Amino acid sequence: MSIPDPRNAPLETGVYYHIYNRGNGGENVFREPRNYDYFFVKYAEHLEPYVELCAYCLLKNHFHLLVQIKDVTDVTGLQRPVTSGKTRDAAQAFSNWFNAYAKGYNKTYARYGSLWQRPFRRIPILTESYLFNVVRYIHRNPQKHGFVKDFRDWEYSSYHLFTDVTGFRKPVTSGQPVTSGQPVTSGQPVT
Repeated sequence: MSIPDPRNAPLETGVYYHIYNRGNGGENVFREPRNYDYFFVKYAEHLEPYVELCAYCLLKNHFHLLVQIKDVTDVTGLQRPVTSGKTRDAAQAFSNWFNAYAKGYNKTYARYGSLWQRPFRRIPILTESYLFNVVRYIHRNPQKHGFVKDFRDWEYSSYHLFTDVTGFRKPVTSGQPVTSGQPVTSGQPVT
């Protein structure tokens, strides 16, 4: 019997996840500044109702997100169907987001075929210490991969939202800058 891979774990309401993916075959998925902006436009259209974006870093050939899956209600105020705390809506929203971005990217660059490595990876974050380690890892990723000498110089990261440094681009979703999610109470597991 094989052990399930946590990188493919079902998404559960209220849980924080480190979400990441890369271009198929290591191909660049962001070629120019407008691609990064378009990525967040599609985020707003497909994911905003389902996830709270807490941290991010977009690199030329891959990205990292820290998100919390929202407890989604529909417009009538009725709870959407959830099976054992797992929500298919959020997983489908991620799929729709990747497909919508790929479709626009492929059209722009006269490209065809899969843009993303499949499936996207997600690691549940169940402790406060791991949560902080993931935020650090996400923000330091551009330096780790040699895109910049100092990760604080990377423009496509939420690091500057955490430090309130001005002069860097802030992604906009639904007219509001992306901000960090709910604070974690010290000493309690992240659920």
